[in-house]
Amino acid sequence: MTPRHVLGPLAVAALAVSTTLVTTSGQQTAPATAQQDAPAASSQSTPPPQSTPPPQSNPSSQPPLPRQPAPFKAGVELVSLNVTAVDGGQRYVTDLQVGDFDVFEDGAKQEVTFFNRSNLPIALALLLDTSASMESRLATAQEAAVGFARRLRPQDLAEVIDFDSRVVILQGFTNKIPDLEQAIRRTSAGGSTSMYNAIYIALKDLKKIVASNVDEIRRQAIVVLSDGEDTSSLLPFEEVLDLAKRSQTAIYCIGIRSNDSTSVANKGFKEAEFVLRQLAQETGGRAFFPAQITDLTNVYGQIADELSSQYTLGYTSRNSRRDGSWRRVVVRVSRPGVSARTKLGYFAQR
Repeated sequence: MTPRHVLGPLAVAALAVSTTLVTTSGQQTAPATAQQDAPAASSQSTPPPQSTPPPQSNPSSQPPLPRQPAPFKAGVELVSLNVTAVDGGQRYVTDLQVGDFDVFEDGAKQEVTFFNRSNLPIALALLLDTSASMESRLATAQEAAVGFARRLRPQDLAEVIDFDSRVVILQGFTNKIPDLEQAIRRTSAGGSTSMYNAIYIALKDLKKIVASNVDEIRRQAIVVLSDGEDTSSLLPFEEVLDLAKRSQTAIYCIGIRSNDSTSVANKGFKEAEFVLRQLAQETGGRAFFPAQITDLTNVYGQIADELSSQYTLGYTSRNSRRDGSWRRVVVRVSRPGVSARTKLGYFAQR
């Protein structure tokens, strides 16, 4: 499947992120300019390619999804939450009913109008750090990422993005596991780290997958693997975090500790650890920091297990003000010994 051309201006003045779209055949297409969302013409004299429609509009690219029994209310009023429930031993609890959940917004209890526990399909962006410092560990990281991709179901969609000095979409959204595996194995190490740019691009890409009816509802997630602090993004962390908080996307972060024990390396990783933890916490995901590169397979397995064990809850806020304010959300479970995790809140519509 040829990746969609999604990289337009990055919404900041004079920003020109060095991003390349790569088709499954390996042909590169020039990134979009600040004046257009479609890709610019390549260095050859051929005319620029036409934008392709998003994959969810192509019936052949994904199998039909079963109709969910819960009601669906489209529109900006619906606040959607992906919720993970665990017991005291951090085991996933998957047999809860809608009445077991209480949702609070700024302390006020809300009425849950949408509930699903039947493991909705996923739209997932898989981000891999391919900076020079990953060279000795990239093969292990590739195998772990391939194992994770193989656990996706036919109704799931995923894309593969690698980032070093540039951000490259190696495979656009698809449910074809061989294409995802081929893209992962095509990564190679070199350059610096532009993680913020990569997360920004993935969030923008996922935002285009919007449900217009119950058959198109997808949980959205980003799984990002990196081994250090961002060193070359043009976007600041604060802007990426703001976009993440405004999204419906849970971010799962995997931070690989450096083999370099110098104080400079340790300081850099501590900064990276703070960033990864905050992205995960704000969006309802998780952050992992495996001690050994060989632990990656287990970490990806934990993420896959969590994604397959979540509930989807929705409610219409009792606060009707369209003031763009931040609204804090808390989900509680009435069953003793069970706790719930979701994103910390959302920004109201204006």
